[in-house]
Amino acid sequence: MIEATNKTRLGAIGGRRPARVVQLDPAPHRLRRFRSHALHQGVRIWRNANACGDLWIELLNSYGFDPCAALSFTVMQDFEGDQFTLFKFPHADLDNLYGLQVQELAIYDSLEERLSGQTQRDNTVIMEVDGFYLPDMKGTWYRSGHVKTTIGIDYINTRTRQLGYFHNAGYFFLYGKDYDGVLHRLPEFYKQSNLLLPYVEFSKRIRPALEGTALAEASADLLIVHLARRPASNPIDRWRSAFPGHMDTILERGNPYLQLYAFNLMQQLGANFQYLAKYLDWMRTQGFDIPTAISAAAQKIASEAMMMKFRVARANLDKRTDLCDDCFDVLAASYDQTIGSLDALIG
Repeated sequence: MIEATNKTRLGAIGGRRPARVVQLDPAPHRLRRFRSHALHQGVRIWRNANACGDLWIELLNSYGFDPCAALSFTVMQDFEGDQFTLFKFPHADLDNLYGLQVQELAIYDSLEERLSGQTQRDNTVIMEVDGFYLPDMKGTWYRSGHVKTTIGIDYINTRTRQLGYFHNAGYFFLYGKDYDGVLHRLPEFYKQSNLLLPYVEFSKRIRPALEGTALAEASADLLIVHLARRPASNPIDRWRSAFPGHMDTILERGNPYLQLYAFNLMQQLGANFQYLAKYLDWMRTQGFDIPTAISAAAQKIASEAMMMKFRVARANLDKRTDLCDDCFDVLAASYDQTIGSLDALIG
């Protein structure tokens, strides 16, 4: 089939007084080294899926792993009644393919202390934070509104109050008041005696990642497992049945609600199948005979979901109902051509 921080100590020379220890902050070097994965480059319909899924693409990339091998889970996406299943890597797949174990991080005294302890062990901390304090969200939520999002923290300097983190398709730094806000160090947090701390996880490497033929074959095995867990019926058809009620709510509640709706339905559906198309292309490069028509059908779902997003936005602007029947026709047929064809190919 297929195939640390660096420290420089200046000692006493020629009777001169010993110089102080100089700690070279790795922050600028990390920024210079970072280059987003190919999945986040070039022309693509959906820039991102969601913060948690996209940061894992870049986290795997930072380890030197190819995240494409872990995208087989995308065949399981379902319509959950009020959203599509979020694009999120199963922890078991990360363990199976890359030797990465994800565990909950106990926060029993302070976020700052626990993050510092884990990053010193070369582990990455996955944490839900408020986008109000993330500089990379400038122009959207940064310093203007509050929204939950997920970041992966691999560097913290408690002395300079600086933090390095993965978010969506990039790697960024924050400091000062943003550092205090993310880590709940601001005075307003201390006044809240009943403050609930965020759910936090950490990722650690427990064994070497699979490579070459072993990685490709393990990925193919996961595809078979996940395909067996696919929805029992076409999720697009079930979304279509619920959509008239959704459209009424959109018209009633307006654009703020539409933005949330589009993110959790059109964007999750479209981005998920965009990544499935990339996965099937990757499988072909590994020697698996997967027809290009299947990945083209998956990509068609990505483009039609974007078209539907624009259609609904226009209908909301005009205060009229648009049930997007032709969009649903294309989406449902493309779903059958993608998942049905994969099932026939494997079965």
